[in-house]
Amino acid sequence: MLIQPYRMATTFAAKFCDMQAITELHIQFNNSSAIDKAELIALYKGILKPRLIEEKMLSQLRLGKISKWFSSFGQEAISVGATMALKKDEYILPMHRNLGVFTARELPLKQLFEQFQGKKNGFTKGRDRSFHFGTKAHHLVGMISHLGPQLGIADGIGLANKLGNEEKATLVFSGDGGASEGDFHESLNVAAVWDLPVIFAIENNSWGLSTPSVEQFRCKQFIDKAIGYGIPQEDAIQVDGNNIIAVYDAVRKAAESIRKKPRPIIMEFMTFRLRGHEEASGTKYYPDGLIESWEKKDPVLNFELYLLQEGIINENDILNYREEIKEEINTELKKAYAEPDVTPDTAEETDDLYAPFDNSTISPKTDKKTDKRFIDAISESLKQSMERHEKLILMGQDIAEYGGAFKVTEGFVKQFGKDRVRNTPLCESAIIGSGLGLSIKGWKAMVEMQFADFVTCGFNQIINNLAKLHYRWSENADVVVRMPTGAGVAAGPFHSQSNEAWFFHTPGLRVVYPAFPQDAKGLLNQAFNDPNPVIFFEHKNLYRSITQEVNDDYFTIPFGKANLLREGNDLTIVTYGLGVHWALEALDNNKDINADLIDLRTLAPLDTETIYASVKKTGRVIVLHEDCLTGGIGGELSALITENCFEYLDAPVVRCASLDTPIPFNAKLEKNFLANGKLQTALEKVMKY
Repeated sequence: MLIQPYRMATTFAAKFCDMQAITELHIQFNNSSAIDKAELIALYKGILKPRLIEEKMLSQLRLGKISKWFSSFGQEAISVGATMALKKDEYILPMHRNLGVFTARELPLKQLFEQFQGKKNGFTKGRDRSFHFGTKAHHLVGMISHLGPQLGIADGIGLANKLGNEEKATLVFSGDGGASEGDFHESLNVAAVWDLPVIFAIENNSWGLSTPSVEQFRCKQFIDKAIGYGIPQEDAIQVDGNNIIAVYDAVRKAAESIRKKPRPIIMEFMTFRLRGHEEASGTKYYPDGLIESWEKKDPVLNFELYLLQEGIINENDILNYREEIKEEINTELKKAYAEPDVTPDTAEETDDLYAPFDNSTISPKTDKKTDKRFIDAISESLKQSMERHEKLILMGQDIAEYGGAFKVTEGFVKQFGKDRVRNTPLCESAIIGSGLGLSIKGWKAMVEMQFADFVTCGFNQIINNLAKLHYRWSENADVVVRMPTGAGVAAGPFHSQSNEAWFFHTPGLRVVYPAFPQDAKGLLNQAFNDPNPVIFFEHKNLYRSITQEVNDDYFTIPFGKANLLREGNDLTIVTYGLGVHWALEALDNNKDINADLIDLRTLAPLDTETIYASVKKTGRVIVLHEDCLTGGIGGELSALITENCFEYLDAPVVRCASLDTPIPFNAKLEKNFLANGKLQTALEKVMKY
């Protein structure tokens, strides 16, 4: 389909446009409340701008000046009408077909065009494409390609607005195809359970790329889903998405309502995209005549004709508006092209992974210590961090009155209230997303996985949102994910696995794994001070099995500082978590071996300085961990040691790890699986080499 040329002549436009659509505009305007002439003109300029930008971008695409384009052609009324209906300080979470959101929020066009071109001064410094960015200055949160996670983030922003009594609405977009994802259900459910002031805007254009709606879902319309979440029928609203007055009026009324009475509203905008999902895909999959029927409902031309008929604008106004916008587009595009291409700077690339953070030690005010179990130290850290950070919210399954699966937060509701200690539905993705939404609003979030194994259900949010956010558009993710982990309690393959390597592999995350109560408290306190995402592992087998004198006062331990627990010249053992206790027992049973025992404490950042210094002294190394051998952290540690200490080694680096199988349930099978049964053999091997 070719881009339809601009039709200035009223008679020609009247033939092209759908007169029923014009009539609906009249009806909607007459039924709306106090949309004045100035607002109508602003809406017209607002809807015209993304259309003219898109026409320009399509020409740039053909010239090879930009690499990809996702068209909003035919859907502009939704983006523009919804955005202009909200206050400028209310968050919108747009998708890749919402150019009008960005233009209506008045983003500088030069920077927007640089974003499209992958230039350094774009919103992501050339690191991400098109609309995969956010800007807090304009209260926009950028999408990721996985679509659904936006909805959970909106929940978190809505929660922050509600907790802060800010009387603000949040609007999040989803396509009809993206609404098939689990995040849609999770996020709608959380919003309904928590009465969050979020508008879920579903752009129903009847196609997910080339797949028609009949192959995507069987419900007649999305507003029918409301009853399943306990959302009242009056809060499930279907709107003609090609009628900008209808969109503007409906969103404005919905926002006004939920500012006063927080709750979610589902809005289904009926529309159609006149071009392909993205330009390379084309539109050959559309049935004959479908495009032509929807062209008559063009939201720009129909609104223009309506304004002409009403005498609100004339043809000279249209010409002037167009020329004014086109001049701005061409001027800013020329400036964007004049900017140099990105010059790679490796130091800057790695530095931008994390938000700046003072990683120094905070010492306790007194020397008073008492014996504490590992679980007590975790609980005390949470309590003191809650007192220190008034905007810290704890979320997790059964963590409120019940106190969590391991009773870590027992009694917290009485002290801090249910607003700050929140039971969640079983929906890890939406809750981790909510944590990110809280962070974007300046709050802190802790999300407790009931078992570390269950984090797979929230994996996308951690790997693709939390970890990449600061690198992509300089926004931090102030979220701590607590992970009760590990074996030794005969709990089987879904409650016992060690999965720290999944996150160790992912740039942008902190990965912390203490072995002692003192470290657990100090490191968890530091995790809540750090504005970056922290995956905090707590070994379940240590919760009640070990005690240690722990400072009663608040204190922190810096990340990236390993602990040298024992010193010797024969051997270096590098380990963490339960592996530390296995190593201590093995050394007690082998008095003839004098070894350096290094407890890493944090895996990311990793204290390579301590490791290398020890290896250069001893010349022999065992890397011990509870995780499976293949793909475990031990392989990376072995490679680092070999690359940096090869000339000091007197024997090959030995990895001691668990079997490459799932963790079995039977206690005898579990014992056979675990690495500690192989440690004696590893010690003998490396010492005899």
